[in-house]
Amino acid sequence: MDVAEPAVGLLAAARSGDEAAFGALLAPHRRALHLHCYRMLGSLDEAEEALQETMVRAWRGLHTYAGRAPLRHWLHRIATTTCLKAIERRGRAPATVAEVGHLQPYPDRWLDELDPAVVVERREAVALAFVAALQLLPATQRAVVLLREVLCWSAAEVADYLGSSVPAVNSALQRGRATLRAHAAPRQRALTSYEQEIVRRFVHSWEHRDLGALAALLREDAILRMPPEPLEVVGRAAVTEFFATVPAEGRLDRIRLVETAANRQPALAAYLPDTTGACHGYGVMVLTIEPAGVAEIIGFADADVFDRFGLPRVAPMSRRAARDL
Repeated sequence: MDVAEPAVGLLAAARSGDEAAFGALLAPHRRALHLHCYRMLGSLDEAEEALQETMVRAWRGLHTYAGRAPLRHWLHRIATTTCLKAIERRGRAPATVAEVGHLQPYPDRWLDELDPAVVVERREAVALAFVAALQLLPATQRAVVLLREVLCWSAAEVADYLGSSVPAVNSALQRGRATLRAHAAPRQRALTSYEQEIVRRFVHSWEHRDLGALAALLREDAILRMPPEPLEVVGRAAVTEFFATVPAEGRLDRIRLVETAANRQPALAAYLPDTTGACHGYGVMVLTIEPAGVAEIIGFADADVFDRFGLPRVAPMSRRAARDL
């Protein structure tokens, strides 16, 4: 039986009806399963629902686990099936990335919970552009890409799971790769130090309402999106004009930005002050930074994401904003 020795007793206890043992048995796999559901569905809310359903199905079907494959493999089969059913209930798939209205960011602090000995995380496999592009794939094709490319299942294993053939799986993988290449170019290299400098300059330019300096940080073909709205602002000039007129009616200096991280990308939480001196969180911007500058900004105007990022919903007003009241 391919279960770690300390878990053998938990498995036996869980099969006898011990719910606490079942919880302990699955605890090491929960975050990896949640991330898999998030990749499949693109939504934290739906991923949480899918994870809960996966746990229920695993509990009810634990007697069918024969131990011929690792427990995590068996659990991912259940999670994938759960997500495929959820995708089917959605109906029509989005045709463009701008239509992926259910997209939500994934907090880096949750990614840090993953056991590197079990799940090998590649940065591009959690990038927002990758997750958004996955949503354009037909459901089964999406599953094939994730099972083969991210979870590293063999073509034979995927074919067995789908009740298909190896040639059909390989064909689906090739088509999926082509779509992903068209909508989510792979990152060339880790830009950690460079990203930190760009983010620092972005915040400084924003807080000083220096639109020229802010524009200089953007790529000429920079894109701004704000799910769930099908908004897509394209080009440095257009994005700069948006910042000059829309957030706080262009008073960027009134908005406090706090650095955070999502999908292994730099992100900024935005707080807007009221007349009492309190700053209320209203959204998170996730930045895609490439050698030529900021390539994409995806804004999520959702106060609920602050809890998930471990950020306070209310923060002190910046000194600069306070002076302007």
